[in-house]
Amino acid sequence: MQNKNITLLSPAGSPECIMVAIQAGANAVYFGIEQLNMRAKSTYNFTLEELPQIAKLCQENNIKSYLTLNTILYDHDIALMKRIVDTAKESGIDAIIACDHAVLNYCRKTGMVAHISTQANVTNIETVEFYAAFADVIVLSRELSLKQVADICREIKRREITGPSGQLIKIEIFVHGALCMAVSGKCYLSLHSNFSSANRGACVQNCRRKYKVTDEEGNELEIDNEYIMSAKDLCTIDFLDQILDSGVAVLKIEGRGRSADYVYTTTQCYREAIDAYFDKSYTKEKMDDWKTRLDTVFNRGFWDGYYLGKEMGEWHNEDGSKATKRKIYVGKGIKYFDNVKVGEFKIETHSLMVGDEILIIGPTTGLIQTSVVELRLNDNNVEKVQKGDTISIPISEKIRPSDKLYKLVDA
Repeated sequence: MQNKNITLLSPAGSPECIMVAIQAGANAVYFGIEQLNMRAKSTYNFTLEELPQIAKLCQENNIKSYLTLNTILYDHDIALMKRIVDTAKESGIDAIIACDHAVLNYCRKTGMVAHISTQANVTNIETVEFYAAFADVIVLSRELSLKQVADICREIKRREITGPSGQLIKIEIFVHGALCMAVSGKCYLSLHSNFSSANRGACVQNCRRKYKVTDEEGNELEIDNEYIMSAKDLCTIDFLDQILDSGVAVLKIEGRGRSADYVYTTTQCYREAIDAYFDKSYTKEKMDDWKTRLDTVFNRGFWDGYYLGKEMGEWHNEDGSKATKRKIYVGKGIKYFDNVKVGEFKIETHSLMVGDEILIIGPTTGLIQTSVVELRLNDNNVEKVQKGDTISIPISEKIRPSDKLYKLVDA
């Protein structure tokens, strides 16, 4: 049974990601719409018109919906910001995640619930007290140690710092996903190099590239790792007990730019870890299993962040992901035969064999992971199918024409 005092917050960069987060056990999802969010150029992004549908889906599944409106704003953004907040409130979205004081001020005026983004760089109890006038949930800076986090949580209780709802302020921290080499993501490299501001949701990810270090005379310095600004991904699953002991109320997974299988696997692993903590079955064997499963989806290698007191970051040493599994697009769903529980698919690329591990992903279906136990082509059992074939596979759960079929292979 899930502990109602802890919220597991999952990223939703697409309709599929909302559905898989629900399936995997999230208590809330966060997402952005077309503009004024920190992933404006790196993910699907929803529209204003979709907000009622998102709110309804989340309400039906008993989870919260949080809209990110977390960029810095200019004067010409104010009218759009107000329209976004008004539409979110009317649609039943549960909260706005923001850092710009213009958003926080407007939310307070209109009665819209606000959460303070990590972009606000909250690092001490006095700042928590300041923002308590605007929000019930505050995301702390990613640079704090767990001791500092625990001190803030303890002091909130001692001072009885309450938010607009009258409840004690809740503290949220990131527990998994990408980390930026800049303080809480407030980076200016992209703006300098490409006139594309990371703080406006338009980062071109300069930090993820290889770099050479040369002196003024042109001599290249020898360095161990050319990816000198590309931080490894945060992973806290093997010390999540310490995080929960610190008093935080919301555990946030980063990844609005990542795929549905990433959202599903990370959410499922952290759901299991939280539940294991509360039922006292949080063991080394389970930690190893969770780490192995997290390794299968996109990651740049893992480190503990600054939570355990490290003063220097750890850096990724290659391009792209270190995931142990890779998914290959194979085809799309055509129809589902309920009476025999068989899905029909069109193979559009590559091949598929009996025994292959597959993923089926769709906005309503969410994610189905299974193995091919049988393939039928022209009413005949076959061992292998190719591009262009229309085939059927036994599937226990319903698939839909919008679904995509992938096979999983070792990376």
